[in-house]
Amino acid sequence: MKAMGVLDFGGPDVLRAVELPEPEAGPGEVRIRVHAAAVNPTDVLLRTGGHAVRMPDRRPPFVPGMDAAGVIDQLGPGVDDRLAVGQRVVAIVLFTGPRGGAYAERIVVPAASVVPAPEGADFPAASTLLMNAMTARIALDTAAVPPGGTVAVTGAAGAVGGYAVQLAKADGLTVVADAAPHDVDRVRGFGADHIVERGTAVAARIRALVPDGVPALVDGSMQTTETLPAIADGGTLVELRAWSGPAERGIRVEPVMVTDGITDTERLDTLRRQAEDGTLTLHVAEVLPAEKAAKAHRMLEAGGLRGRLVLDFS
Repeated sequence: MKAMGVLDFGGPDVLRAVELPEPEAGPGEVRIRVHAAAVNPTDVLLRTGGHAVRMPDRRPPFVPGMDAAGVIDQLGPGVDDRLAVGQRVVAIVLFTGPRGGAYAERIVVPAASVVPAPEGADFPAASTLLMNAMTARIALDTAAVPPGGTVAVTGAAGAVGGYAVQLAKADGLTVVADAAPHDVDRVRGFGADHIVERGTAVAARIRALVPDGVPALVDGSMQTTETLPAIADGGTLVELRAWSGPAERGIRVEPVMVTDGITDTERLDTLRRQAEDGTLTLHVAEVLPAEKAAKAHRMLEAGGLRGRLVLDFS
């Protein structure tokens, strides 16, 4: 089968078409004929060697991709009747595992990582949901702000930040979000109650709105120390890229990883239902043929995208 893989770590052009053996579903697993795979920043980290420490015994080719949408074509022993051959599904894929990631015509994943594709969403749109929405869900659960409270979100125009705003509103929270001038309408459309201008002074702008500081902030822009002054004494900063502090004033810095929810079927299915009912909105920047994976990575690294790039394996 065809996959897009990396033989040597490096720039976008190291991504190339490779032929791999067709995988077989084992106990508790399903095989998916992939139609679409979303392109995420963590895929770039794999390509450049940033995940090599998590794969000490692996040999190339390394196949990126953590988000897939497609059709189940094989069930392994012991998979219950929640899933069926021919079913349209979405899945989170652990690309550091021995079978690699989602940039492939067929993938095998634990059944617990697979849920039905959202009704009404095509494969490219469906492929953009799980990884980013689950990251946002884990971030908000870690922040643990009770209904009626306030949370701040930086990077709110991005994929994870936008989902964090939407999920926080669904949780009954007041949301203070950042946005560049050209993204204000987008972030307001996600449901943000208050919008401040993004940038290095974002913490001061949040403090101007919430003088005592917010009890929690989800740092989707990965500004780390620049966000700390926005947080109340004893509050929580949720980080998406492993930064863990230090911080003062009793502020907890909590790094989160999407892999903590990769087999949490209940939360994955809740996100699917929230995409169906409009709580979460799916955003595709562009769909490219799978063979254009290198171009997709160049576009992602150039920045400025709104929505996810998607590789078409159909």
